[in-house]
Amino acid sequence: MALTLLLLALALLLALGVPVAFALFGASVLVFFFLDIAPVTAVQRMAAGMNVFSLMAIPFFIFAGDLIYRAGIAEKLVRVADAALGRARGGLGQVDVGASKMFGPVSGSAVASVSALGSALMPMMEEQRYDRDYAVNVTCTAAIRKASFPADARF
Repeated sequence: MALTLLLLALALLLALGVPVAFALFGASVLVFFFLDIAPVTAVQRMAAGMNVFSLMAIPFFIFAGDLIYRAGIAEKLVRVADAALGRARGGLGQVDVGASKMFGPVSGSAVASVSALGSALMPMMEEQRYDRDYAVNVTCTAAIRKASFPADARF
C-alpha cells in the first residue's frame, strides 16, 4: 500500500509540473506520514542516503578539473603535447591523448581530466572540423585509459 501511495503521489506531483527533486521529496514525506514514521527517523534516513563518499567525490573531481583548467595548467599541457605530436596526421586527437597522459598524474582522476581537457580541447577540435562524437570519444577514452591502469603497466 505504501509503494502504491508513493508512486501515485510522485505521478501526481510530476503531472502538476513540480520539479523531480521536490516531487520525490514530497512523495517521500507523504509516505512517512502515512506510515506514521517519526520525523527524526525520516531526517536520519535522508541524511544517511546523502552521506555516500563516491557521490561527494565526483563534484570535487570536476571542481579540481575546472580549477586546473582556469589556472592555465591544462592549456600548458596541451601546448606541450601539441609541440610533440601536433604535426602528425590526426594531430589534435593525438594531442588530446598526449595531454591526457600528462594530465592523469596531475589530477589523479579521469573525471577531472575529462572536465579540464574537454573544456580546453573540444572547442579546438570543433574549429578544425572534427566530428563532435569523435572528439568526445577520444577525450573520454584517453582520460579513462590513463586513469584506469597503473603507470608501470606494460602494453
